[in-house]
Amino acid sequence: MQPSIVIADDHPLILKGLQDFLIEKKHTIIGSASDGKEAYKLIIKHEPDIAILDIRMPFMSGIEIAKLCKNKVKTKIILITFERNSILYHQAKELNIYGYLLKEFALSEIENCLKSVLNDIPYFSSEIENYFSEKPKNLNIDILTPAEKRVLKLIAQNKTAKEIASIFDISSRTVEKHKSNIIKKLNMDSHKNSLLIWAKENRDLFL
Repeated sequence: MQPSIVIADDHPLILKGLQDFLIEKKHTIIGSASDGKEAYKLIIKHEPDIAILDIRMPFMSGIEIAKLCKNKVKTKIILITFERNSILYHQAKELNIYGYLLKEFALSEIENCLKSVLNDIPYFSSEIENYFSEKPKNLNIDILTPAEKRVLKLIAQNKTAKEIASIFDISSRTVEKHKSNIIKKLNMDSHKNSLLIWAKENRDLFL
């Protein structure tokens, strides 16, 4: 028996292409949506086996839908995206998302992804896994000042800027300046939470 599937994407051509491909492969599409709110309604109403969702959609993102569905329905979420965004990637990992595909490889990987997910095995595109598993080259923590290293250690312990400022008896503004300098020196992206994620993943370098 084929799994029941809901798909959602705000790009009409991608939505149609994915839907046509899955129908051609004899999969059962019980609903499709072009925005997050409609996708969420479909999932709650039909409780499909699988929901294939664009990460970025109007009204509600694929990540937000996954958060709302957790512990509510048994639907397994597969996210598709054009972006190689470390924040979204790690959010998906933390939510125990079942699948994560780059759109440019979605049609070539979706069959393997569905088989894996139906066997209760998460499937993350090898392209995205390889992209984020690459470690920074020639990373030298020694280029940081002692103060920056102390700040980095506390960030890895989930301390906020306010808490770090209190511990060192400095201003929150000074802490933010240290964080900015660390990001620049280690050549990181400046997305929200990128420093926190990096500090947790590489704590063995400085703890």
